[in-house]
Amino acid sequence: MATIMPQSELTRKAVAWICERREEGDRRPLSALLEEAGARFNLGPKDVEFLLRFYKDKQE
Repeated sequence: MATIMPQSELTRKAVAWICERREEGDRRPLSALLEEAGARFNLGPKDVEFLLRFYKDKQE
């Protein structure tokens, strides 16, 4: 039986997943990782937009 998680928990898991991919040397562009994370963690457009801003701010 699937467990229902709050959306913020899914966003945290997506951030952790992207960080893991980067640490493992995944060279795909950030946009590709964000797209996959959105699908993998069933994120809505606002959540994907948050991730984009999060990583854009992190790079500056």
